[in-house]
Amino acid sequence: MSVNRRDGASAPVVTGVGVVSPNGIGVEAYWKAVLAGSSGIGEISRFDTDGYASGIGGEIKGFDPAEHLPSRLVPQTDRMTRLALVAAEQTLADADLDPRSLPDFAVGVVTAASAGGMEFGQREMEALWSKGGAYVSSYQAFAWFYPVNTGQISIRHGMRGASSAVVTEQAGGLDAVAKAGRHIDQGTPHMLAGGVDSALCPWGWLCMSRSGRLSTVADPDRAYLPFDTDASGHVPGEGGALLVLEDPEAAERRGARKRYGAVVGHASTFDPRPGSGREPGLRRAIEAALDQARVGAGDIDVVFADASGVPDLDRQEAEALAAVFGPRGVPVTAPKSMTGRLLAGGASLDLATALLALRDEVVPPTVNVTSPAYGDLIDLVLDQPRECSLTYALVVARGYGGFNSVMVVRR
Repeated sequence: MSVNRRDGASAPVVTGVGVVSPNGIGVEAYWKAVLAGSSGIGEISRFDTDGYASGIGGEIKGFDPAEHLPSRLVPQTDRMTRLALVAAEQTLADADLDPRSLPDFAVGVVTAASAGGMEFGQREMEALWSKGGAYVSSYQAFAWFYPVNTGQISIRHGMRGASSAVVTEQAGGLDAVAKAGRHIDQGTPHMLAGGVDSALCPWGWLCMSRSGRLSTVADPDRAYLPFDTDASGHVPGEGGALLVLEDPEAAERRGARKRYGAVVGHASTFDPRPGSGREPGLRRAIEAALDQARVGAGDIDVVFADASGVPDLDRQEAEALAAVFGPRGVPVTAPKSMTGRLLAGGASLDLATALLALRDEVVPPTVNVTSPAYGDLIDLVLDQPRECSLTYALVVARGYGGFNSVMVVRR
């Protein structure tokens, strides 16, 4: 288990947010869609899904990288990197932060990666077959994609501070933000962090299908139903969010215009070996994150759930939340029901959504859930936003393979 206690007054503040998602590019476009219950889940158009078990996903349709990026970058990058570069541009602009105007090593970047390199690897293998082997191997492709977003963002914006990439699948978006917070504690005053991912290509789709967790329902409105009696798995998507985190004193010195909130607690755990009979690590992660934030369960005003869509995993999460907060003890929401699960980008998008919810004091809805399965355990906010007083939000993320990550943010 990973957790460090932090003085609340020195907690990193979020001064900028950038979003690329299936239901909106840009913070306000995305937030408007979420509050309206507008879903970006539909049929995949980027490749032919005939012959696959599922053809439904959260695709960012109509995205033209030439409209957002210099022409020289488009042929040099894959879709994941293009989306990440657009999100980074948005985030820095939202924070009014120009890394090149600050001292060397004052700005760093931490991103999360998961399966986004699949498209790059597929492209290289296609070239390998067509050109007789004069291209990098798939092993080299995977070695390349893990740090690619971090490297491309830092090069483009002149970020020479602490940098790294984390790989914990869906939990990665929170883990990247937590690592950025540690870099701030260690002396880098400004950090860009989060996750943006995409694996909507034949190779990536096949690999995700092999997990056994994808829904095979053909109706986009019924394919991904977390915490519903008809839950049958999840829908993959692409996109995510990046955030600017700053030391609060450094943000004050440079005159930061916005403060979405503060990251006051984080913890991560790993599930025990399957079949061991031991409890999953999620509850421990929630309790440890609360401990780091120095708040009690009663202080949390809303939970942004991981919302697997797999019945057994949904029940595990509902039971963990009920154990910590009491049955129906806190409003729970899963806005990812409108985007699908975005791999390494999903948790950071939930984190951005939580900060927007705190800003506007409204809990976004969980769409399409018509028959809640765990109404005795969790108070799931369904098809309409719920206005209420919000000060603290807790974000839950679980990655394939046993990763658990939990973050507490304060208004």
